[in-house]
Amino acid sequence: MFINATGYYVPEERVHNQHFLNLNGLTSEWIEQRTGIITRSKAKDEENINTMGLKAINNALSKLPYDIKEVDLIISASYSPFDTVATAAHVAQREYGIEKTKALYLSSACSSFVNALEVVEGYFAMGKATKALIISADKNSAYYNETDPKSGHLWGDAAAAFFISKDKMADNEPEIVDIFTEGLGHISKGPEGVQLRPIHGGIRMPEGKDVFIQACTYMPKNALYLLEKNGYTLDNLSYLIGHQANMRIMANIAKQLNLEDERILHNIKELGNTGSVSSALVYAQNTEKYKSGDLICLTVFGGGYSAGACLIKC
Repeated sequence: MFINATGYYVPEERVHNQHFLNLNGLTSEWIEQRTGIITRSKAKDEENINTMGLKAINNALSKLPYDIKEVDLIISASYSPFDTVATAAHVAQREYGIEKTKALYLSSACSSFVNALEVVEGYFAMGKATKALIISADKNSAYYNETDPKSGHLWGDAAAAFFISKDKMADNEPEIVDIFTEGLGHISKGPEGVQLRPIHGGIRMPEGKDVFIQACTYMPKNALYLLEKNGYTLDNLSYLIGHQANMRIMANIAKQLNLEDERILHNIKELGNTGSVSSALVYAQNTEKYKSGDLICLTVFGGGYSAGACLIKC
């Protein structure tokens, strides 16, 4: 599979740590020390994952080497839907007049984007699609409770769009070498680790310590698995992009893998935890940095629990 074009959208508003002092008693220094977050992105009231997704698609269109109407599979990957019936995939289909396409919604918490990549791989293998669009977006601010001292200060909003084809459509297109995902509902706190129950407190992370431990276990483990499976070592890895949940998690992983800071790409300091889009967003924000031959690994961990990784060769 090949990445034909990527785009992204990040709302303009930034909410500073200081905002939370009178809401949940947490100082800016406390939040930054424990999460690495200083500001987080916040969408406007009238924005949602559908509108943000369309803006991410528009950001990618000028780089797309074919007509968007050739897309025959659209997947919305998110855990914060605006509408659970007509999803962002259906909205995009209508917006761009894509008549002959499958459209569906997929959610596995913060692993959703990587799971969507694997679903695309399956459709391609079955011969049921050849060109796919993944719209990954989360509007956490639609669900969070800012007074929650455990997780109300973590969340940001954003969207990314990835166009992917079975065959190479243009020169210098990055290749998706391999994808791995796993459900982890059976381990430790599992389904109770992270929750999004709109009438019972919105998005919450009551088991943050356990999430930290499991993320620090499975994110490096899966990155190493994909590298070794495909004949690579850490020395071959140009960049590691992890789910942007907490900079302490990324620092822990970097220490485990003995990776230099410049090989770890992140945006959590400015944008906060943008959810299922976070790894895709970091990748899309840094495309001008990648050189031919670079090897990039996305590795994620999500509530439920779930995990996954993706290896990309530029």
